[in-house]
Amino acid sequence: MTEKAPHPEHSKAGAHKPKPEVYILRDWKEYLGESFLIIFSVLLALVLTEYINSRHEKSETRDMLNNIKEELIKNKQDEMILYNYQKKVLKNIDSALNSKAFQQKILSNDQFNLALIAPEGVVNRDLNRVAWDIAQSHNITSKANFELMSTLTDIYNNQARIEKVEEKVAGVLLSWESRKPENIHETLMLMRDNYRGWAFDRAPALIAKYDAAIKMLDSQDN
Repeated sequence: MTEKAPHPEHSKAGAHKPKPEVYILRDWKEYLGESFLIIFSVLLALVLTEYINSRHEKSETRDMLNNIKEELIKNKQDEMILYNYQKKVLKNIDSALNSKAFQQKILSNDQFNLALIAPEGVVNRDLNRVAWDIAQSHNITSKANFELMSTLTDIYNNQARIEKVEEKVAGVLLSWESRKPENIHETLMLMRDNYRGWAFDRAPALIAKYDAAIKMLDSQDN
């Protein structure tokens, strides 16, 4: 008995029968839960980033203030040495003002012998401001309290004025007028006035400000 072959169209249709697709139905609560999870993850990342940045900024500020404190301690020591040195220089100037013989020794052969008055130069110490400049470049004024920043700004401004004494005295001594014997008295007076006006008379107040600032910086550590 011969079997009847299947119709070609029927075989072709059976071979390409599409597979059933399964769709998972999800309600709005699941979508809302996923949305909240994504939002929570983003917010958590932002909070953690802000926390880490805040800790880093506080640590950086603390380090900068500690560096400033160490700089002020050193500057105070140097300013006290400078003050005592300038006291001796002023004493030498006063002695020269009262002695014609001393004046002749100071100015001889058109040379002004500064070493007879200031044996270690116009100044014998430099006051540093490296830590302060670095802190300013990192916008320290917005990260510390106003009173401290005001005191530090005043200190470093006064340091800058005190340091100008070298320039001012040099301006007097390098003038041709200072090499004239008849002007020696006026030259010495100008030296004395520049020492006092720019440096010596400012020193006691600056030293007191160093103490106040160092005390304030110590309180920042507690």
